[in-house]
Amino acid sequence: MFNFLKKPKNKKAYKVQGMHCASCAAMIESDLEDAGFVAKCSYAKQIVEINDDGTIDEKRIKEIVKNAGYEVTSSV
Repeated sequence: MFNFLKKPKNKKAYKVQGMHCASCAAMIESDLEDAGFVAKCSYAKQIVEINDDGTIDEKRIKEIVKNAGYEVTSSV
């Protein structure tokens, strides 16, 4: 049953340079989830989508992705 009172989550998407395979995407997703974010990566599109509850810290996201060996190049 659909809950009309529950506010749908917004998503923010970022272009990530360097993802070449499913393992790359899984590693970024895992690192972001370990930091408390809900993320989904597409290595084919080189994009990571993150659920935004209004508290996204873009600087922190870029830092996590960089520490994993990739680079956030822009917002989508």
